[in-house]
This record gives sequence, C-alpha cells and structure tokens, in this order.
Amino acid sequence: MFQEGMSTNAIAKRLTEQGIPTPSGKTKWMRQTIESILQNEKYKGSALLQKKYTVDFLQKKMKRNEGEVPQYYVEHSHPAIILPEEWEKVQLELTRRRNSCRNTYCNSPFSAKLICGDCGAFFGSKVWHSNSKYRRTIWQCNAKFKGTEKCHTPHFYEDDLKSYFVVALSRLLANRESLIEDGRLVRQELLDFTAIDTECKQLMEETDVVSGLVRKCVDENATQSIDQAEYISRYNSLVERYEKLQSRYESLQKKRDEQTLEADEIAGCLFALGELDLLEIQFRDDLWNTTIDHVTVYADEHLVFHFKTGHEITVQM
Repeated sequence: MFQEGMSTNAIAKRLTEQGIPTPSGKTKWMRQTIESILQNEKYKGSALLQKKYTVDFLQKKMKRNEGEVPQYYVEHSHPAIILPEEWEKVQLELTRRRNSCRNTYCNSPFSAKLICGDCGAFFGSKVWHSNSKYRRTIWQCNAKFKGTEKCHTPHFYEDDLKSYFVVALSRLLANRESLIEDGRLVRQELLDFTAIDTECKQLMEETDVVSGLVRKCVDENATQSIDQAEYISRYNSLVERYEKLQSRYESLQKKRDEQTLEADEIAGCLFALGELDLLEIQFRDDLWNTTIDHVTVYADEHLVFHFKTGHEITVQM
C-alpha cells in the first residue's frame, strides 16, 4: 500500500477499518506504528543489535542507543518475510517523501500532489456546509490567504478533479503503444548504470590505496622518530582525501538508488496504463497514485497533470 502511494496515516486508517489488530493487540492503528514497521529491518531478515542498552542493571533501566555503545548490523540473521529489494525501495520512498516536504498525513490521494501555480504551496481540502445535505469537499491553495497578496488560483470540487484526471488520462492514452514504448526506453536509460559502476569501482580502488597510505603513515609515526607537525599535516591530508572519496562514492550510490526508484515508478505506471480498458476509464485511487506525480493548478483555470512517465497533459477547468 505504501509503494502504491498511500500515506502512513491512510494505511493506519485502512487497517483499523479492517479490524486487524496492532502488534500490541490494540484495535486502533497509529501512523507512528506504520512508520516503525516500514523501517524495521527484521522483516527483510536482518537485525540491528543494541538499539537500546541497559544503564542501570539493578533497576533494569534501558536507554535508546544514540552512539554511547557500539551497534552491530547482522544480515541474514533469520528468514525474511519480504524481499530485501522491496524493503530497500520502501526506505528510498520514505526518504523521498520526507525530503519533498510534502504533508503525507492526509487520507486523501490528492494530498501533497496538487501544487499552486502562483506560490508553489500545496492545495488542501476544505469542507463546505459540513452539517447539511449540501456538504461538499473543495480543494484550494493552503497559502491562499496567508500572504500580503492572495493567490489567484481557483478552488475546485473533488469530483471535478477526478473528472479532469480521467480527461487527462484519456488524452495521454491516445497513442498508448508509442507511449509505453517511450516509457520503456526512458526506464532502460535510467537503469543503465555503466558510468556510475565504472566510477564507483575506480573510487573503491583509490580508497583502498589511500587507506593503505593512512595505515602506513600511522605505523611510521609509531615506529620512527618523526616531526609531529609534519606527521599531523600528512595524516590530515590523507584523511581528507579518503573522506572526499567516500563522499563521492556515497553520492553515486544515492544517485543509483534514486534512478532505480524512478525506474520502478515508471514500470508501475506503464503496467497500469497497459492494463486499462480504454472504453471504460474511471477514477480509482490506486490508478491516480500509480500514474500521477503531481498536478499544477494555474490562475487562468487550467491544470497541468504531470505523469510519472514524464508526460504532461493540460486540461482546462
């Protein structure tokens, strides 16, 4: 559910409605519990030891380990119940959502996906006539009345947004075969890690060399009479070089992971588009989450739907 785009709050609500008990046997799920489960390495067959440690053996007081004592990460410590690759993808998606500064606590699939073309803020839902039969849910810019000059982007009803989505999706699928083929080519390009892997290999080789030079520097200082100012200068220079190599390697691995996640999102989008019945396209939460990256709303009352394939479709309100 999380990989399909549901927020942790929405997942908690779904599990509560289905009557599934929490790990502690309670009937109501909380967002924090879902986040804890998503980040728990035990589900992929690994274990991080000493997350907590005992500070008072007599009173058996425990404290969260914040670097006071060593931690040990053990892979394949027990049988996994999900694929390690799937767990890693979830961690990447968790990081992506946190870094996007999007509010993912709302239960609506539209949360954090509607962007104001005037100020860049997200749209939020508001309920009109909540205590009457005329109750309607509208979406408008969250910062519409916060600045000195209010945004001029319009509000719209939720049902209308669903209709606009169907229109945009229908236009996108006008040439479905070509669309899917283009998407596959983009995905192949994203998954071509030849340049990244080559540089990573070179970085690892250079890192091993520098690591050896650091050890040699330390050994020489321990066994020979060396000017300490010169030793410290040489040692710091080698360490700085080592850290730069490590930083570059980590940035390349991060880029690799991000491209993998983007390629997976495109694959999911292409699969969903390929399975659609073109004669009966209807709005579904899962279809929206799988295909839409975000929608930009403009003051002249047109919407630009940004699909995960990289395509953009404009719809007039």
